[in-house]
Amino acid sequence: MSPVNIIASRRHALLMAGSAAVLACGGAARGQARQASVPRVAAASDLKFALDEIIAVFRQQTGLEIIPVYGSSGNFRRQIAQGAPFEMFMSADEDFVFQLADEGLTRDRGALYGIGRIVLLAPHASPLVVDEGLQGLKAALADGRIRRFAIANPEHAPYGRAAEEALRHAGLWEVIRPRLVLGENVSQAAQFALSGSTEGGIVALSLVKAPQLAQTGRHALIAAEWHRPLAQRMVLLKQAGGSAALFHAYLQGPSARAVLERYGFSLPL
Repeated sequence: MSPVNIIASRRHALLMAGSAAVLACGGAARGQARQASVPRVAAASDLKFALDEIIAVFRQQTGLEIIPVYGSSGNFRRQIAQGAPFEMFMSADEDFVFQLADEGLTRDRGALYGIGRIVLLAPHASPLVVDEGLQGLKAALADGRIRRFAIANPEHAPYGRAAEEALRHAGLWEVIRPRLVLGENVSQAAQFALSGSTEGGIVALSLVKAPQLAQTGRHALIAAEWHRPLAQRMVLLKQAGGSAALFHAYLQGPSARAVLERYGFSLPL
């Protein structure tokens, strides 16, 4: 082979190697972009079972992935204000959405997706008599049958705040306060209430409606008038992409609304 041909051959090999490297980098970049495009949704923990079900159907119908992260709405409100990489926020208290909107962190002031309810919950082995008026709880506190009682932390969990308001309405807050076991969120409070480490608790209706928990304890609905409404609102954050926007719209459609209603949420008109 002549020197000219040898040089041309080497140049061709270098070009081919460079092209392969560029294609590999481009493929990796596209893969990272696809991974980065999966929206993370900050969701109140009372949504755990209902939202998992909705996301599964959404994935089947659209092929799009959604990553839900469950926790207390108050904690999410703080994390989002500090720059947490969420594209959507589903709060159990609409005030947290309004606060973020006022700070310019959302696309708008969001949409109401449901009104939550609270229940008195006790495992089957508990001595607590479960009733809507909390008379069984009052009697059990009076004769010492309640050693520990679970609610979500009222400082940052809307369902904990509602539980405190209901207990105050019933005149039981001061006597039960030393016995409280506080969950980081209402889902953890439900775990405490059913674990046997407490005699019961006040948790979200949507959790005890789930098949995973429905047979593990007894519950009674607490009057909505005993606490401020749990108006639950969702909103797209400023950095939300197309998939998050589609999911936000899907949640306002009949399929998702039917699931939320089945889990005990009152639906907005």
